[in-house]
Amino acid sequence: MFQSLVGEPVKQTKVLSSVELKRAVAICVTMQNGKRNRLMLMLSHYAGMRVGEIAPLKWADMLDKDLKPKAMFYLKAENTKAKEARQVHLNGKLQKELTSYWAQLDRSKKPERPVIQSQKGAHFTPNSVIQAFKRVLDTAGIEDASSHSGRRWFITQMAHADVSPKVIMELAGHKQLTTTQRYIDVTDEQKRSAVDLL
Repeated sequence: MFQSLVGEPVKQTKVLSSVELKRAVAICVTMQNGKRNRLMLMLSHYAGMRVGEIAPLKWADMLDKDLKPKAMFYLKAENTKAKEARQVHLNGKLQKELTSYWAQLDRSKKPERPVIQSQKGAHFTPNSVIQAFKRVLDTAGIEDASSHSGRRWFITQMAHADVSPKVIMELAGHKQLTTTQRYIDVTDEQKRSAVDLL
């Protein structure tokens, strides 16, 4: 928890449980533009991307010369919070999702088109991505979560899997380890397990 200026704790956005994440991903199928929303959700959770990084993505950023998803691509400096280019690594699950989404697009598949495309064919704004996340999470009945829940989930999952803090920090695009540590969610069950080790 953060401390506010007046000393009151400020609540962070919720980290989804595995059951809640599955429910949110599954609920996308029932929604208009569900496949697009599912991809947004997965980019946030499985690549740890911010809404301001998801919104400007083009297929050319993520596909190789054979139009297959890359295992790693670079976010442009102008699209990151720190204004520095950084790597994004895509696991097999996310590469499969991208392949499936690309395959179902209409015949005007052009690598320069937005990955997350509006009804008019333009890029989403970061605010539009936030609103899309809100619709999914509300429909799934998940409270206290937001578009930032995915980044917290991404960092928390790696931390609890004993991934090196330096690796997590670089994957998150943070400059300070203390920033990364603030993202990690700890449950009461984990605290109980820790004291049981004594």
